[in-house]
Amino acid sequence: MLGTPKGTESLSPSSELQPADSAGAETLAIMEAAPRYNYWQFERIAPFLGRRICEVGAGIGNMSLHLLGSGLERLVLTDTDPYYRDVLQQRFGHAPGVVVQELMLPAPDAAERFRTHALDTVVALNVIEHIAEDVEAMRSMAAMLVPGGRAIVLVPALPALYGSLDRELGHVRRYTRTSLAERLQRAGLSVERTFYFNLVGTLGWWINARVRRVRRIPISQLRWFDALVPVLKLEDRLPLPLGQSVIGVGVRS
Repeated sequence: MLGTPKGTESLSPSSELQPADSAGAETLAIMEAAPRYNYWQFERIAPFLGRRICEVGAGIGNMSLHLLGSGLERLVLTDTDPYYRDVLQQRFGHAPGVVVQELMLPAPDAAERFRTHALDTVVALNVIEHIAEDVEAMRSMAAMLVPGGRAIVLVPALPALYGSLDRELGHVRRYTRTSLAERLQRAGLSVERTFYFNLVGTLGWWINARVRRVRRIPISQLRWFDALVPVLKLEDRLPLPLGQSVIGVGVRS
């Protein structure tokens, strides 16, 4: 066990840092109010996790909280923004085996910088869609891994859902299972699996981003959705034809 993180209630950056992306920061704070949903995401990727993990774009640590667990040897938390790295250091930096580092993808020096960690898993959840050079970003993730290691990528699904929320969050694109698999392969990874996630969320995203054209996820809706997660998880037993997100797992040869 690497350790127990501090809560976020009493945390503030150690200097007068401010997040570079206000829309992203607000969204991360909103998503913190959906603990069941965050844990559901973790459960869907958990079968593919190893013991030496890097989380790309960890933000305020909504997923990092769940990655800390029994048997984990190393957890490297990265972000491009000094504000988030400061928050991550305060929340998790005290735990043995946790390292907070700067990382901006694509990163030509990623293999050299992360070699000492001997990573068997690199996780990027809701990150790659922000990067224009997404294949090169995933190629950098592959370079960070030891042979046989896994890159786990979760991105927004279905281009038809692209709307106001995507524009506010700086999403370059949304994906399908086919387009994500193709990009993983171009990045030099063997595709182990791709699958859709959160079927019901497609309706909510379409209403908010395409019909109502809101700029932020309505927190009242999110709380209702989070309360329904135990029922929504029934989808895990089925092969989904679509979803709000798509998850891809690629293996470095």
